[in-house]
Amino acid sequence: MSQNDKSSLPVLAVTSGEPSGVGPELCARLTERKWPAHLIVIGDAELIEERLERTGHALIVRPWEPGMQPEPGVFDVLHLPLACPALTGKPNPENAAYVLGILDRAIDGCVRKTFDGMVTAPVHKGVICDAGVPFTGHTEYIAARTGAWPVMMLVGGGMRVALATTHLPLADVPKALTSDRLTRTLEVLHHDLAASFGLSKPRILVAGFNPHAGEGGHLGREEIDIIIPVLERLRNGGMNLSGPLPADTLFTPRNLREADAVLAMYHDQGLPVLKHASFGSGVNVTLGLPIIRTSVDHGVAFDLAGSGKADPGSLFAAVELAIDMAKAERRRA
Repeated sequence: MSQNDKSSLPVLAVTSGEPSGVGPELCARLTERKWPAHLIVIGDAELIEERLERTGHALIVRPWEPGMQPEPGVFDVLHLPLACPALTGKPNPENAAYVLGILDRAIDGCVRKTFDGMVTAPVHKGVICDAGVPFTGHTEYIAARTGAWPVMMLVGGGMRVALATTHLPLADVPKALTSDRLTRTLEVLHHDLAASFGLSKPRILVAGFNPHAGEGGHLGREEIDIIIPVLERLRNGGMNLSGPLPADTLFTPRNLREADAVLAMYHDQGLPVLKHASFGSGVNVTLGLPIIRTSVDHGVAFDLAGSGKADPGSLFAAVELAIDMAKAERRRA
């Protein structure tokens, strides 16, 4: 819970992301709704003001400081200056430190309870890496800053799909899929489904790693050596787990009707199905953190930046879910 009392609106930090992408203008479009929260956009105030004007939203940009209350017609921005001008569709690695600075301010504000949670607009991993900073994604970066064991889960299309491994080259996934990783991931998933989503006894479907879930060892032994022993141990501890199930038939309506969440073994095993069902309105949630973090389900869309055609649906959904999670956290406090 933030430093505000329980009766006040949740205070959420919204990071504006890669300045040459669609993030700043999507943040500007948050003004199109009346939110049951105080939203603080973090980024360059002049950039945000320019995006407000470009998208036809006539609001006053106010430099925000902790303790300020929302006011009609005012768009609150926690100002961080760009390192160099941001040209739409033309990323510049010189602004990589700015992008990471935005994330740091949001994370620090959540840890210090200035914010009840954070919602992130997209960043571009390659631009940050081109600046000489190893960066694999929001999930890993926030987890490292908070000392947490992260679990990436996307919500959309009536599904919740979590990942045992995240942003890894496919060749590195087998050695990363250890008993310890799978155990800790399932423990975090089970705990947060109960704590943040109100599912007291969540039902989780677990995908196999290999085609046909290994075909009894003929198509790989990850199921026999790792997945099955972990599931049996956790079932004995009271978790409701089904699997390992062949991934090619797991995502059928009949199976999903019986599930509260799916655990996929790697990024492109589970997310194509969910994004097919919900792209543009899905939400990326990082579980296992000491803070609330949700995000859009899409990238920076350099080709759409500045056009006014970018769909804000995923950002809106991410804000809605963060508000719900913040309210649930307040009830537990």
